[in-house]
Amino acid sequence: MRARPTVQELPAYKPGRNPADLAREIGVERAVKLASNEVAFPPLPAVVQALATAAGETNRYPDNGAVVLTRALAERYGVDPVQVATGCGAVTLCQELAQAYNDPGTSIAFAWRSFEMYPLLARVAAARAIQVPLVPGRPGGPADTHDLDGLLAAIDDSTRLVFVCNPNNPTGTAVRRPELERFLDAVPEQTLVVLDEAYREFVTDPDVPDGIELMRGRPNVTVLRTFSKAWGLAGLRVGYLVAEDPAVAEAVRKTHVPFSVSMLAQAAAVAALASEDEVRARCAAVVAERDRLTAALRERDVAVEDSQANFLWLPLGEQTLPVAVALEARAVITRPFAGEGIRVTVGTPEEDDVFLAALDDVRSLTSPNA
Repeated sequence: MRARPTVQELPAYKPGRNPADLAREIGVERAVKLASNEVAFPPLPAVVQALATAAGETNRYPDNGAVVLTRALAERYGVDPVQVATGCGAVTLCQELAQAYNDPGTSIAFAWRSFEMYPLLARVAAARAIQVPLVPGRPGGPADTHDLDGLLAAIDDSTRLVFVCNPNNPTGTAVRRPELERFLDAVPEQTLVVLDEAYREFVTDPDVPDGIELMRGRPNVTVLRTFSKAWGLAGLRVGYLVAEDPAVAEAVRKTHVPFSVSMLAQAAAVAALASEDEVRARCAAVVAERDRLTAALRERDVAVEDSQANFLWLPLGEQTLPVAVALEARAVITRPFAGEGIRVTVGTPEEDDVFLAALDDVRSLTSPNA
């Protein structure tokens, strides 16, 4: 038996390396992982307590509709519960959207480079992937920002979904309100715009809009968010969608894999929402460390643009893989994108200092004067 040719040709998704494996491989006590955009804080105390309580009921199936979590999210955002859908991480919701809206011969449009799952989702859905190159966010800068005019021009009668990752993964840049509003108002009504806001909680630029605000009154706009990043639940996999048109959420629920939000995941997410003040404080600490790391890299003449996420983008071009490999040899795991750049998660100050020292060592060995 053979899978469909499209599936056979799919590249495998590559998660960040396990730091314990790297430490054993190179013979050091500890490796630092700055590859997967996790927060460095341990689970929230309320989450730990909720998990302990829910663990005693795991002989039963979870609530398939994640009703308690759905109601909590609806209350948080001032929407009806029928406008909310939950899933096993935001990426699963992306896949369910593709399954709900794309037939063979249709297309999905998105910026590139952006979240690396977008083109894979298109291929799994037998849809055409329309990739619109990023453009410089400032004159003379690297290509790191959505070209919304180009994205709009690329939409055709076959386009069912448009993903706008804001802030963009892996570059950390974000599009601002006037440009995004013009884009949303110009997209044909039969095309669903998905604002992927996995890193929304780290945004500090007041001109970067809240997608849920822009969604209101626009029935072809939906917003994706996740508990994996700022809320610290990466290991439990919980994402959600908020749609202006309840039919969008309903379509996703129809393609939903039953029980994919586990009992533990729902309990943890509800407890996290109730701990929002603590989450905000943690995000503020991440942002402060992001600013420190940005300044430290600029002092080293590394061309780092302002990030609105919990990671930084180093546009190293052809030096990307050699630098990433050399950093791993020094027990620092980053996320390289060959020929383009390295994405570095903002870690603890101690982890980031290890990264900076390793980068200094690598650069000293590759400097023409070394």
